[in-house]
Amino acid sequence: MALDRRSWDAAASHPLQTWAWGEFRRSMGIDVVRLVPDHRLSEVWQITFHHIPYTHWTIGYFPKGPVPTPRMFRELEKLGRKKHAIFIQLEPNVQVNNITIKQFNNVLFKQSHHPLFTKYSFILDLTKTEEELLAAMHPKTRYNIRLAQKRGVVIKEDSSQEAFEQYLTLMSETTGRQQFHAHDEAYHRRMWNIMHKSGIARLFTASYEGSTLAAWIIFSWRDTIYYPYGTSRREHRDVMAPNLLLWEIARWAKHKGFKYFDLWGALGPSASRRTDDPWYGFHRFKQGYSPRLVEYIGSYDLVIHPLLYKLYVIADALRWRYLHFKKKL
Repeated sequence: MALDRRSWDAAASHPLQTWAWGEFRRSMGIDVVRLVPDHRLSEVWQITFHHIPYTHWTIGYFPKGPVPTPRMFRELEKLGRKKHAIFIQLEPNVQVNNITIKQFNNVLFKQSHHPLFTKYSFILDLTKTEEELLAAMHPKTRYNIRLAQKRGVVIKEDSSQEAFEQYLTLMSETTGRQQFHAHDEAYHRRMWNIMHKSGIARLFTASYEGSTLAAWIIFSWRDTIYYPYGTSRREHRDVMAPNLLLWEIARWAKHKGFKYFDLWGALGPSASRRTDDPWYGFHRFKQGYSPRLVEYIGSYDLVIHPLLYKLYVIADALRWRYLHFKKKL
């Protein structure tokens, strides 16, 4: 059936399943496939296929889609064979209390060897009053918000090109300082140009004495806002700009009528035993706002070519070991 942006987005339940996100990925040279499993357009599937260099093989990726079903497996396997995919990785936007993954008795549906999304996330309930949200926070978080206000930190929504250039500058500083793998400048530019133009992405900044200390890109879709990308500067950490930034974004979203703030990732209930994890500090920062910890069903690979899949997993594990080793040098 013929597809158009309006009807597609009416059925898309997550920013990564929107028409605009598909256009962004396509602009980066990625093969994007859009499927409608029924003629009512009550559900849509957006899958990307990524070529493995120097081969005709691909890897499929289906992020934040609906509940997996036997019919979905059949359709994806058919599509995967057509696209020469070794496997298709699925990361459904489905919480564990809504489904039991064990019901899928399929030997070719395996837990992913390399998840791209965390299994857990924090979600802040914006239907609560500001007083209720503040009262539920960790005392230190509440103190840091008031300290930032007292020190004169300025928070504003600024989606200008100048503000975005500052975001890119801070992004370069952040990735270099924290030593983690991140998307390059070309990725961020194209993502911003398309997602902002579509009305999904906005940029918020925190400034102190005329200097931008933090900049976050926020996605909004349906009744939820999301925090997929953020940067910060090491200078003036004592004014607690990120604390006030998150709070003011939450207040902005409440005023606009959004119900939830998805903070895009968490370490999970065992975080206190993972203090050496590079994301532990960020987890604690989010936790200070007393959001709800939610668990998703996780990341799974629908294996289409089992032997090639085994070889790919070994090669990919070696690749990531090399990249981590290279980062430490």
